[in-house]
Amino acid sequence: MGIAEHEVTTPSEGVLLEPAGGSGAGVLVLAGSSGRVDRQRARLLAQQGLLALAIRWFGGPGQPAGICEIPLETFVAAVELLRSRGAERVGILGVSKGAEAALLTAVREPRVDVVVAVSPTALVWCNVGPGLDGRRRPYRSSWTWRGRPLPFVPMDDSWQPAGKTDGPVAIRGWYDLSERTFAQHLDAAAIPVEKARADVLLVAGGDDAMWPSQRYAEQLAARRRAAGASVHLIARDDAGHRPRFPGESPAEASQTFLYGGTPSADALLGEVAWAPIVDALRPAQGAAGSRQ
Repeated sequence: MGIAEHEVTTPSEGVLLEPAGGSGAGVLVLAGSSGRVDRQRARLLAQQGLLALAIRWFGGPGQPAGICEIPLETFVAAVELLRSRGAERVGILGVSKGAEAALLTAVREPRVDVVVAVSPTALVWCNVGPGLDGRRRPYRSSWTWRGRPLPFVPMDDSWQPAGKTDGPVAIRGWYDLSERTFAQHLDAAAIPVEKARADVLLVAGGDDAMWPSQRYAEQLAARRRAAGASVHLIARDDAGHRPRFPGESPAEASQTFLYGGTPSADALLGEVAWAPIVDALRPAQGAAGSRQ
């Protein structure tokens, strides 16, 4: 399938991949805290006949250097761009902090038809890195909406990693501790995913060493089901934070973080999730009634 590649600078720096003949379905692709424009994943989706837009949503010109008070309007503008290019059905596929952004955008923007949240959180967390003012502390929300910061859970900086600290570190325990320390913040910071008009598909690994994404995915699914809203949860107990879809190479090792899982388990989770993801994003097969 021929794919036209267009560099975009508005609403954010990124790339738009357009199948030959166009597409009635578009997907916004959001990486996590790497901050990269996820061209490879966008190309895989474009090869499935989807209009795919991958953007840099922090760390670019005019943006905060970190994930700090990022306007959710950034993602709404990207949804508008996809619709302006002929997409009648628009989804957002995000991983980790990108999944947090995707879910929060869908809660507030009814023109989002489907969310694919990979290694998600069920809570709004504090900033990761500095804001526009260059400061990392005091902690602030990762997100704003209409100029107002969203309620969030701070991090408990008393946490210390277990075992050796001269190599990559698993920080899942930091999130677990922060939930306990700031338990009074949890209700206000919960992502009200049941309010989203969009269909919701969740992908998570039980061996995630970054944060407890399978537990979070189960909490999100429970909120949807309690409200009678569609949700599909795909999980593997042995997969980590970075599931890999067919056609993607294994994730590169990090010198900073442990992500959990294994290359085999991460690939198996991505393989099982791939067909449901593509079906959810395509107009003809994305009906809410096709999932439970």
